[in-house]
Amino acid sequence: MKKLGLAWQILIGLVLGIAVGAIFYGNPEIQTYLQPIGDIFIRLIKMIVIPIVISSIVVGVAGVGDIKKLGKLGGKTILYFEIITTIAIVVGLLSANIFRPGEGVDMNALEKGNIDSYLHTTKEVENHSFVDTFVNIVPSNIFESIVKGDMLAIIFFSVLFGLGVAAIGDRGKPVLRFFHGTSEAMFHVTNLIMKFAPFGVFALIGVTVSKFGVSSLVPLSKLVLLVYGTMFFFVVVVLGLTARLFGINIFNLFRILKDELILAYSTASSETVLPKIIEKMEKFGCPKAITSFVIPTGYSFNLDGSTLYQAIAALFIAQMYGIHLSFSQQISLMLVLMVTSKGIAGVPGVSFVVLLATLGTVGIPVEGLAFIAGIDRLLDMARTVVNVVGNSLAAVIISKWEKQYNLQEGEAYLKEVS
Repeated sequence: MKKLGLAWQILIGLVLGIAVGAIFYGNPEIQTYLQPIGDIFIRLIKMIVIPIVISSIVVGVAGVGDIKKLGKLGGKTILYFEIITTIAIVVGLLSANIFRPGEGVDMNALEKGNIDSYLHTTKEVENHSFVDTFVNIVPSNIFESIVKGDMLAIIFFSVLFGLGVAAIGDRGKPVLRFFHGTSEAMFHVTNLIMKFAPFGVFALIGVTVSKFGVSSLVPLSKLVLLVYGTMFFFVVVVLGLTARLFGINIFNLFRILKDELILAYSTASSETVLPKIIEKMEKFGCPKAITSFVIPTGYSFNLDGSTLYQAIAALFIAQMYGIHLSFSQQISLMLVLMVTSKGIAGVPGVSFVVLLATLGTVGIPVEGLAFIAGIDRLLDMARTVVNVVGNSLAAVIISKWEKQYNLQEGEAYLKEVS
């Protein structure tokens, strides 16, 4: 009998986790036993993300060695990210205006979730400006940035260090060999950790279902269906057409990333798949210099799923309270979301924090977020998948835009995974 692939193992873990969570709904004991398993898996992933990002960028940038080329790459990447995330916000606003998920919702039938844990980080986001994003890219202490997991600062340092290694020529070769070896070793460690993924998924989804159950979804079913439907439309139509413009079939990307998409959905964490999508996009024909720069940067600048969800959630709450937002107010909301959603990917519960900081600017009661807090995990699972697809596609598009995509490698890898 053929051994089950990772995607099937994760899927089985997901189904079993849902079943166990449903059976033990409302029982705190199940969380006591399962939560540590899920936490260990998430910690294992977080443990390897930063070493992979640093080593991959240093090797990739040192291979390019030209600051002008890197500047051009960075400019194209940020431009592409800004266009796509703006489209995501517009799609979210249009969807909420057309289908109006908040109308007719009885707030008395809804349970309020606890959003206190998000409030202490909201002030940071409220004072967060586009200028702050670029100032914070430059670390005052790289070791402090590594400890905090500040990805933009880590990327900035790694790029400069890679340029420095390239500039010193032969003297930099031992350093380059060290980082190349580190990169290869960490990808091997990633493959070992992925064997634990089905257990991590089983535990995390089991805890989630045991907490919110199925009954909490019924009053908010219209919101859940709209978010999932709009996410599906965005990925297949918007990202699909964008991919087609660059000669890419979006469904080929799904085939390559099937394991990662199931894992990202189950854990509601983009970090869990960051090392693997870097590795797979390289095998798919993208150069290391581009994948190691574009994908980690996308985790702060290209959160398509998160911004789309934030647009829908903001209008849902307004509609639930009977608040009419004019066209100019919705444009204002879009502009605020474009700024506040950048460069803060490391903040826990980032989508909730951004919404808390944003709703007040257009007169929407922030208390409304408490009504959807209970199902946020389910919505987070969907937006995580969209973020992963968007960042993976970005690596291929930027590679093609830079005329560095290796078509032969891409076709060969596609046959291998088919």
